Amino acid sequence: MNRQPDGIRKYRTAHDRFLREEIINFFNREFSGYFGPIICENIAEALVELFNQHAPQTDRIKHGQMLWNALDRTTRADSSHRKHKAVVLSMVTHDDIALFEKQAPIPKIREQVIARIIKEAYQQGGILSMRDISLMLTVGVPTLSKTRAIYEAENQTVLPHQGALHDMGSTITHKKQIVFKHVVEKKSTLTVARETNHSQSAVDHYINDYHRVKTLVDDNKNIDFIHLTTNIAKPVIRQYLDIINNYVKDR
Repeated sequence: MNRQPDGIRKYRTAHDRFLREEIINFFNREFSGYFGPIICENIAEALVELFNQHAPQTDRIKHGQMLWNALDRTTRADSSHRKHKAVVLSMVTHDDIALFEKQAPIPKIREQVIARIIKEAYQQGGILSMRDISLMLTVGVPTLSKTRAIYEAENQTVLPHQGALHDMGSTITHKKQIVFKHVVEKKSTLTVARETNHSQSAVDHYINDYHRVKTLVDDNKNIDFIHLTTNIAKPVIRQYLDIINNYVKDR
């Protein structure tokens, strides 16, 4: 008999922690021989659906989920009138376990978790900071920020986290992505705003800053002069310069 891969042996039973699998195991244990595997699975799925109909997600946490008091996305963390919003986050899913079974690199699994919970919080009216996620995963903010940036670059997206939407912290990658989508990919500002989860005014602001930088670059001004003149941070200027030097042809 062939030996199962280590990932399967170590993590396969982790699926049993979810409600559907608990029900299947209950029928296999208590009604052994009465039902085949397909019938057990169908009954389990029907019971889970019935349970969800009578116990909405906002009222009951599912296995693998947690309740978190996130910042309300209509307020800022530095506001004296900030509000919070209770959100349900899926910290462990079948997809995560499947990646462990395949022995995927931990950073790659973490990318998926970070992206998922940021999106879930935003969809429920909340917004997560990297500090929030650091507390949940007990991983340092710099490591998580780097992981998030890799995911955003690979997927050409901007996750709706606090640093990006409220322009707080050291987040600058989203500004480059916004300008790139408009200047290089020729997308309308309305489309860019929708794709990056930003307001129209924020997108217009970043694009205006880019054009200010480009005007001075075309006049052969150096980065120090541009910084002093525009008051735009040097790291942001460098990202705009990267677009100008590598993608813009009409210099």
